[in-house]
Amino acid sequence: MANLGKIDDPASSRPSLWRRMVLAIIGVLVLVGAIVYGKYLLIMKQVASFKPPTPPIVTTMAAHAQEWRNQIETVGSLRAWRGTDLSTEVAGLVRTVKFRSGQTVGAGDVLFELNADAERAQLETMQAAADLARTTLARDRDQLAAHAVSQATIDSDEADLKGKLAQVEQQRAVVEKKLIRAPFAGRTGITTVNPGQYLNAGDKVVTLQSIDTLYVDFNVPQRELGRVALGADITIRVDAWPQRDFEGKVTAINSAVDTGTRNVQVEATVKNPKHELLPGMFARVGLLVGSRERFLTVPQAALAFNPYGATVFVAETGKNDKGVSTLTAKQVFVTTGATRGDQVAILKGLQEGDVVVTSGQLKLKNGGPLSVDNKVVPLDDANPTPQEH
Repeated sequence: MANLGKIDDPASSRPSLWRRMVLAIIGVLVLVGAIVYGKYLLIMKQVASFKPPTPPIVTTMAAHAQEWRNQIETVGSLRAWRGTDLSTEVAGLVRTVKFRSGQTVGAGDVLFELNADAERAQLETMQAAADLARTTLARDRDQLAAHAVSQATIDSDEADLKGKLAQVEQQRAVVEKKLIRAPFAGRTGITTVNPGQYLNAGDKVVTLQSIDTLYVDFNVPQRELGRVALGADITIRVDAWPQRDFEGKVTAINSAVDTGTRNVQVEATVKNPKHELLPGMFARVGLLVGSRERFLTVPQAALAFNPYGATVFVAETGKNDKGVSTLTAKQVFVTTGATRGDQVAILKGLQEGDVVVTSGQLKLKNGGPLSVDNKVVPLDDANPTPQEH
């Protein structure tokens, strides 16, 4: 009964409550610190593993100077200096073919011989008649000296002899027509005519072309006529020899401008001693005008265009804070000139030797880093040719 009156003091429980609260707060702080420290370690690990982005890979080429001569570019066709399709003037049976296809022949060489037995027999008959007329004339002249015949008889004999001789020459011409000769020196084409074949008058028998010298026929616009002159130099390229330039000179300018195209036809000659060129070939013609000039050139692929003009990226060498060599892109505005093939002339903005970016410009920004790999570079040919695959 003595404990019934004892009451617990609230103040005696306060220290125990505060200890629990402090321990809970310390536990929360330790947990938060552990989480923050873990996050810190994770971030530091990510920072340590971070690598800067690889600079864009581009190709480059140094700007270099070249001597260019202004030229008018056009296309043309090759034509033989002399060329013709030989044909028969009279009908007849082929007796012999006296050449091989593709053979070089001289002027006057017999190419085909037609059967002319009947014509030759007729010629001999006429020749005999002419010989008789000549003998008769000689005998009558002796008789005239003896006053046995009149002058009228001599005149008749002379007329008869002239007529007989004319008939002989006419028949000889008929016999000669049975021989098909080369009218000039040149190379024969491929013939399909064989001995024993019958030919009608006018049948084509073979092509003959003189190709030691060739003509080049091409057209230029009327606005360029003032720059075209006799003796002007030309260069041509053909698909058969895509890496070679053949040189020639202008030898004729047409006397009228075509009213349909407003072009004027120009003829030039090209030497062809090795017979590498053939009539009928398509040719790319460069008509050289003016004098040679020196231009700074870069590939056309290096240029980029925007509303403010043409630009190129120049690869500049420098060093960073650690002394390591670096390459950075510098955008430069340029003034362009004439183009030739894959190349373009730069009139302003670059110096000879400047290294320009030729591909990969879209990945660059002014002042940004770059990396060079020139294993495959754009074409830089003043006279490019189509690539066939």
